[in-house]
Amino acid sequence: MCRRSDPVALILVHPDVSADLAELDTTLTTVETVLDIEELRRRIDELEHQAADPDLWNNQEHAQQVTSQLSHAQAELRRVEELRSRLDDMEVLYELAEEDGAEAVADADAERHKLREDIAAMEVKTMLSGDYDERDALVNIRSGAGGVDAADWAEMLMRMYIRWAEKHGYGVEVYDTSYAEEAGIKSATFAVKAPYAYGTLSIEMGTHRLVRISPFDNQGRRQTSFAEVEVLPVVETTDHIDIDENDVRVDVYRSSGPGGQSVNTTDSAVRLTHIPTGIVVTCQNEKSQLQNKVSAMRVLQAKLLERKRQEERAEMDALKGDGGSSWGNQMRSYVLHPYQMVKDLRTEYEVNNPSAVLDGDIDGFIESGIRWRMRGEQD
Repeated sequence: MCRRSDPVALILVHPDVSADLAELDTTLTTVETVLDIEELRRRIDELEHQAADPDLWNNQEHAQQVTSQLSHAQAELRRVEELRSRLDDMEVLYELAEEDGAEAVADADAERHKLREDIAAMEVKTMLSGDYDERDALVNIRSGAGGVDAADWAEMLMRMYIRWAEKHGYGVEVYDTSYAEEAGIKSATFAVKAPYAYGTLSIEMGTHRLVRISPFDNQGRRQTSFAEVEVLPVVETTDHIDIDENDVRVDVYRSSGPGGQSVNTTDSAVRLTHIPTGIVVTCQNEKSQLQNKVSAMRVLQAKLLERKRQEERAEMDALKGDGGSSWGNQMRSYVLHPYQMVKDLRTEYEVNNPSAVLDGDIDGFIESGIRWRMRGEQD
């Protein structure tokens, strides 16, 4: 059994390490306070009691909400407890490293730096305190300028966000995918189902720019493409977004896949047009017309909620919470040629591994973006 190290000895041998660990302890203590660990445990007990009810699955939608909330609450508590355990073990780790030599000290340093990153990531979660931040997210991606390259770029972005969600164990439900004729997509709408998905992904809203050698240009020329990302909170019954049926035109048509091919022999796809506002939404990924209509109505409600929030606050920048990232403003640049770099134009955060980013490794961008937004709200 390891002996607890003497803090005085640690200070004498590693003064910088000791100061760093003290700073990490302060940050983690703040995180624990904001998350209210005891309340989190109480919430888990309550959800476990609900999950054990044999009648729970009589209402499948409610049952899925309960089990999802329980899973994420348990994961959050486990994550905080593991961070506290790792931090408590650091002094012992350095004591043992001193006995084992320089390589062991380097390993201890690496663990400390990784611990700092993990605590910082957890700290970001405490910054999501907006009215809708804790909700699921509805993500809409549309190709912009750039022709077939832009359509391909929009599909790459869709994959990036879905891969990010998969890596975190978040559920994804695709409502609509409108394929372009040659390659890629014109647009796509999907939901990311996880607590705080909206608060987390809302920082991604804006125009994303790709620079690369076009795979669709037989002369191998460099192409700049644009795609637009919109993130909305999923509407709940408490939002009171009432839609008059007389205000909605419903059109049905056959679902189509890549290249315009029909993927269904019935008119199951649904297009809803909200006549007073001109908002149009489509859904074609479900097999039945009724399911597609329900999903399309959810998207329409989310868009109307967004419109309502704009009117209430009378300022789009305040609503979007990203310092003014509008559809026309570039918020991130992805360069694949002549060099490799992804850079957020608001936060200046950048990495030199676009392949990893496009495979869903975007946590660094999200975390720096949330911190940047938080600073803007405090100014």
